[in-house]
Parts: sequence; structure tokens; C-alpha cells
Amino acid sequence: MSSIVLSTILSLTAIGILSAVILYFVAQKFKTEEDPLVEKLTAVLPGVNCGGCGYAGCRNFSEALVKTKDLEKLFCPVGGNACMQNVANVLGLKAIEKTPLVAVVRCQGSLEYRPITNLYDSEKSCKIAALLYSGNTDCQYGCLGLGDCVAVCKFDAIVIDKKTGLPSVDENKCVACGACVKACPKRLVELRKKGKRIFVSCLNKDKGPLTRKACKIGCIACGKCAKECPFNAIIIENNCSYIDETKCQLCQKCIYVCPTHAIKEENFK
Repeated sequence: MSSIVLSTILSLTAIGILSAVILYFVAQKFKTEEDPLVEKLTAVLPGVNCGGCGYAGCRNFSEALVKTKDLEKLFCPVGGNACMQNVANVLGLKAIEKTPLVAVVRCQGSLEYRPITNLYDSEKSCKIAALLYSGNTDCQYGCLGLGDCVAVCKFDAIVIDKKTGLPSVDENKCVACGACVKACPKRLVELRKKGKRIFVSCLNKDKGPLTRKACKIGCIACGKCAKECPFNAIIIENNCSYIDETKCQLCQKCIYVCPTHAIKEENFK
């Protein structure tokens, strides 16, 4: 009996050793050498792994940087231009400066302008609420105010304003990582240039009378802003105006002619 046990142990040991040897040689055959630049690049990146660069984390971004010959399409919004200059120094490439961006919420429909017409009594999640119903007001395009954007922000840059019930972005904390943009089921969050900016703070696609009934400050697509703009920066699609910031010269003329005050200006004071 003891001989059977001993032979079994020896057999299992031999199999284990053989398997280990096979795995070692297989690993050696298929192993890939990591470029030492990956470590250097990861060291100069912020290390927050927010995904704002379009990659899963800073290390994945470093691996993509090592393979590129041009930094035009690769950018770390958290580290900004200073970080990308360090990246360029490591790679021996030219850094491409980009205008800093910030998240803006394209809805001003607070309770003052957009009254509640029904109640939502379920999970406090914009994503879930958007799947179940159009919202607790007559505007199906407006902010639900349940804070999905707040939950995904790693930089504490967004809070729900207790007075308005809408998200409020702290420009000094926002790094334009885009997490809130992806989290909003209504597509109300957009990245725009930091500093002075003008944008239509409404995405209601209903016709004018329906929009006005649902929200006193909604865009009714009257076209006055587009006619007034001397730079052709405003287009009207799906019953809603949109300002192209690449054409907008911040003249503010559109603001003065908007009958519902749906166009918002920030940082002009």
C-alpha cells in the first residue's frame, strides 16, 4: 500500500515539474519585451486613470504614446499642455498645445422655469430614470438632476445645486476628462473652451409652443439668433439652435435678441 502511495506522489511530482518546465519555455517563447519608455511616460502622467485620453488608464496611454510619431491626436486633458510637453521631451517629439476645455451643462430648466408635473419614485440614477420615463417635467430633453455626472467625476468638480436642482461645474476643478459627458443619458453635458464662452443652454427638440409650455427658458428655434450672428456661427437643427464655438467671436449679439434667454454667457464679468 505504501509503495502505491509513494509511486503516486512521485508521479504527481514529476508531472508538476514537467508542466513547470513546459510553461517556462512557452512563456519565454511568447514573452514580449516592454519598451522602457513606457515606464518613463507613465511616471510623467497624472496617474489618475480617468480615461479622459481615450484609453483605459495612464499605462495604456503610455503604450499608445510609445507607438506614435505625432502627438496631434493624443492628449492628456488632466495634465494639460504642461504634461504633454514632458511627454514630448521623453519621446523627442513636438508637443501640440491645445486650448483647455471645461464641461458645461446645456440645461437651465430649474424648477423656476420648468415645473414638476409628475413624481419619480425609484433608483436615484439618471440612466435608470431615462430608461423608465421621460422625466418629472413636460420637457423630455431636460436634466433629470439625479447626479450620475456627479458620481463619475473623480475630481469633485460637479455638484447638484440645491437651489436649481441642476448640476453645477466648478471650472477650477474640472479637467475635461469627459466622464460626465459619457454618463449623462440626455447628452446634456458638453466640453467647451475654458474662459469666456457662449452656448445655447437647451436641447429641447419639440416645436416652439411645446417647448415654451414645458420650460420658460427653452430654445423655441425662432431663428433670431442665427439671423443676428455676423459670423454664421449659429445653426438650427431639430427645432433647436446650436453655437459653433470654432466660428463664434463672442460678440454677444445673439444673447440680446433671444426672446427666451436660452443662450447662456459665462465668464464675461
